[in-house]
Amino acid sequence: MSQMPQLAACPSCEWPLESGDRFCGACGYDLSVVPAPPRDNPTLTMNGAAPPPPSASEAVPVDWPAAPAAGGPGTSPPVHLPDDIPGRDSGDSEPPAGVRFDRRAEPDEYPLAAPGAPGAPGAPDMPTAPDAPSPSAPSGAPAASDAPASPAVPTVPAAPAASAAPQAVDPRTTDPVTPPAGTKTCVACRAGRVDRDGYCENCGHAQPRERDHMEQELDAVAAVSDRGLRHHRNEDAFAVSATALSDGSPAVIAIVCDGVSSATRPDDASLAASRAANESLLESLPRGAHPQQAMHDAIVAASKAVNSLAQEPETVHEQAPYQNSPACTLVGAVVTPTLLIVGWVGDSRVYWVPADRSAPPARLTEDDSWAAQMVAAGLMSEAEAYADERAHAITGWLGADAYELEPHTASFKPDRPGVVVVCTDGLWNYAETAGEMAEAVPLDAPLRPLHTAQVLVGHALDGGGHDNVTVAVLPFPAPSQGAGSA
Repeated sequence: MSQMPQLAACPSCEWPLESGDRFCGACGYDLSVVPAPPRDNPTLTMNGAAPPPPSASEAVPVDWPAAPAAGGPGTSPPVHLPDDIPGRDSGDSEPPAGVRFDRRAEPDEYPLAAPGAPGAPGAPDMPTAPDAPSPSAPSGAPAASDAPASPAVPTVPAAPAASAAPQAVDPRTTDPVTPPAGTKTCVACRAGRVDRDGYCENCGHAQPRERDHMEQELDAVAAVSDRGLRHHRNEDAFAVSATALSDGSPAVIAIVCDGVSSATRPDDASLAASRAANESLLESLPRGAHPQQAMHDAIVAASKAVNSLAQEPETVHEQAPYQNSPACTLVGAVVTPTLLIVGWVGDSRVYWVPADRSAPPARLTEDDSWAAQMVAAGLMSEAEAYADERAHAITGWLGADAYELEPHTASFKPDRPGVVVVCTDGLWNYAETAGEMAEAVPLDAPLRPLHTAQVLVGHALDGGGHDNVTVAVLPFPAPSQGAGSA
């Protein structure tokens, strides 16, 4: 006689069983009705050879057990919606509401099938029942099999090949795909398209924001700005341009602004100030204004632009009683064939580095900071003041809560060619003295301003990149060619 299968637990109530039990001691389940387990016929043996096909006597239909209850063992993993799994942005802070790393497929990418149903992503293919009527047979025609018809079961059409879940593209084995016009390619997988929220539609990777790293180059000026290695966003901004004076001689402009991190919307403040100062210079210089007066007026225009941010609803909404108004520092330079004009408010700086390195370099600005005041008053040496934790507390800035606007301007007539370095403290923290800055500037800087700016930003990042880094490089004198608004 056939032997009952040896079970470790009752299939009805999971009560532990002992060898030889014919009924469950807990619920009385008849263990003799439990079918024998199906014979294990592996597809491939360990040596890779296929096993012989089963004989006709062995081809017995399998009595499959009932599907487990929801949440029990053997169930498919749950389907996650885009809002179920939170993500993190590059600054390790909570993303905006509704922004997540994963992305649900568009309606036309998968057939409309329930999770776990045949044809749905990740579901196994369901074989067609042998007694199902042929789709091509006329209505009422008997099935091809002579076996009695089983209860009617809807036939599920096989899912098309395109319905399979898309696999992530390996950038090492595929060529980058040129995205449609007006779209961007993911910097991680180099294959997916970046959606409007800044995430890759293929791999879900968050893309760098536009201001995380910016570069711009004109004929006689270049600037680079980088978020750095510690900050979650770039609060610096710059503007570079070229125009002509009233006599037709060229003038090259660079404006660099550093947002005050303790203020509200510092990134918007620096952007507004750099644009306003640049536009003011482009308007006044061709009209015949003296470059030094034009620089003064540009700083005033930048201050008004930052002040106006304090009245915007966005600032009022974000501002708390303990927060300041939007604020930033500003430093700028105008280079002509004979003059070098600088202007500043705050602790961003301008350095002069001659092309002939036998001549000494120089710092052309004085910081509006606690450390500078201590040195000017003779209370501390420069080394002692800048080593103090209060060194970078600024005493002058652009913003509605500034005590008093005092634009600083200066005019110089260099007697030899060189380069002008306009930068935030994210750079000069790693090259504070004029000599240290000159050592970081490449020897071919007058010929390659963009390369020089890139090298200087790299110098700050290699040093630790604790702050946003922005630097503009202007060769002096301004070249006679290439004049024109940009």
